[in-house]
Amino acid sequence: QAQLVESGGGSVETGGSLTLSCAASGAAAGSVCMGWFRQVPGEEREAVALLNTRESSTYYGTFAAGRFTISAGTDNNTVSLQMNNLQPEDTAMYYCAAAQRCWFDPRKSYNWGQGIQVTVSS
Repeated sequence: QAQLVESGGGSVETGGSLTLSCAASGAAAGSVCMGWFRQVPGEEREAVALLNTRESSTYYGTFAAGRFTISAGTDNNTVSLQMNNLQPEDTAMYYCAAAQRCWFDPRKSYNWGQGIQVTVSS
């Protein structure tokens, strides 16, 4: 059974920072791609940042580039997302994801965490 456990969400003011972390275990351990998506109620889930653990290559959503940084732990079974200069429009449920390939499409074969709330107040 694949398990992804997120931590680090919460509430910050505009311009603040948060770091999200995700630990993979079970069938999710050893995934080639680990990353983060986010979703606002009533909207589609969108890719925030993805990391190919084999190549150490990273991919970012256009809104994330320059503000967010994704990184992997030394065993490649943990991934963190450093989010800086957060804005109210970044408020969403953030989901850790893992798969054998990186796709921006959340409908692909990802394993998912339970999600963690990030709230940015103005």
